[in-house]
Amino acid sequence: MRLAVISEPTMLDGEAEVMSEMLAAGLPLLHLRKPGCTESQMASLIEALPSSYRDRMILHDWHRLAVTYGIGGIHLNSRNSNRLFGYSGRYSCSCHSLQEVALRKGDFDYVFLSPIFDSISKEGYGSHFTAGTLHKASLEGLIDRRVMALGGVWLGNLPILAKFGFGGAAMLGSVWGCFKSCGNRGAVAYLNRCIEVASTS
Repeated sequence: MRLAVISEPTMLDGEAEVMSEMLAAGLPLLHLRKPGCTESQMASLIEALPSSYRDRMILHDWHRLAVTYGIGGIHLNSRNSNRLFGYSGRYSCSCHSLQEVALRKGDFDYVFLSPIFDSISKEGYGSHFTAGTLHKASLEGLIDRRVMALGGVWLGNLPILAKFGFGGAAMLGSVWGCFKSCGNRGAVAYLNRCIEVASTS
């Protein structure tokens, strides 16, 4: 499985440095999701990250910057739902039901399905899926390499996601919680363990 890290929705002190370290450690996908930021703030964040890793970055907002900076992917959402004319990078989107996955998966390079487990970053945002439902979806081929699990993902449940056939997993709360409590070194060490487990699951 491949891993994605989704940024905190607000700007954090020191986040560009730790994001750079995560990318240097081999993070496959970094989703930059800052719904309240200005275009100049997003541009500044992109410029603070090494340009050599831009093919692994995905923008949720200010999509036109993907062309300006050669960003590797665009994530469509309710705020920004239209594809960008002339852009040839990856496209992804979020799904919140298996029916939505069935409808949308074929039009995207990959999709997020959430929440698989109880959310770490959103209090009260519980899982929408039983183990039986996910197992059945896997057997039917609905969950495959183009579907990434989101919601409550942490080191301990990565092997479970691999058994269900997910092609990857996206993390938010577990990574940024580690960053806030343990700093750059702790967050990158945690991510390294996640990458190792995901690569062998």
